[in-house]
Amino acid sequence: MLKRTALAAILASAATVALAAPATYTIDPTHTYAGYEVNHLGLSVQNGVFTKVSGTVNLDEVAKKGSVDVSIDAASINTYFGKRDEHLKGADFFNVAKYPTLTFKSTELKYKGDRLAEVKGKLTLLGVTRPVTLTVTQVAKKEHPMLKKEAYGVNAVGTIKRSDFGMGYGLPGIADEVKLNIALEAIKSS
Repeated sequence: MLKRTALAAILASAATVALAAPATYTIDPTHTYAGYEVNHLGLSVQNGVFTKVSGTVNLDEVAKKGSVDVSIDAASINTYFGKRDEHLKGADFFNVAKYPTLTFKSTELKYKGDRLAEVKGKLTLLGVTRPVTLTVTQVAKKEHPMLKKEAYGVNAVGTIKRSDFGMGYGLPGIADEVKLNIALEAIKSS
């Protein structure tokens, strides 16, 4: 009887460790985008989206630690107006010929209770790296109904000043403050 109890305790302990193991998620590029909003001439808020995003998310939910490593194809910018997109890809704005990739690498995840609340990291844009904090507005983890794998989803917002990254074209008519809107889905890979 003692042997069965000891075996049950070992199995229960192993199951707890397995549940607590850190996990790596690969970003789903078909359900992830990095968007922005910026005031134009005080007349309206214009928006755009980068449609090619890749990377990984590593999470240890028990330790409340992890990392996010994201690459954004600068040439994937889409504002739904071709001439504006071409201008944004040029030297006045994103200069995609010289800086084809934007990156975000987290340095800290912050939790409120058991819920991810903030992702602090460093954004590199136009070769300039600055700290950025993203506030998580929605987070979910569940089995993906089609892939039958664990999936993780996050929506987050943040604000940057584009001049901090050397993007000064059109100031102040095109606002310096830019709101970031992130939608990310990732599939467990380990």
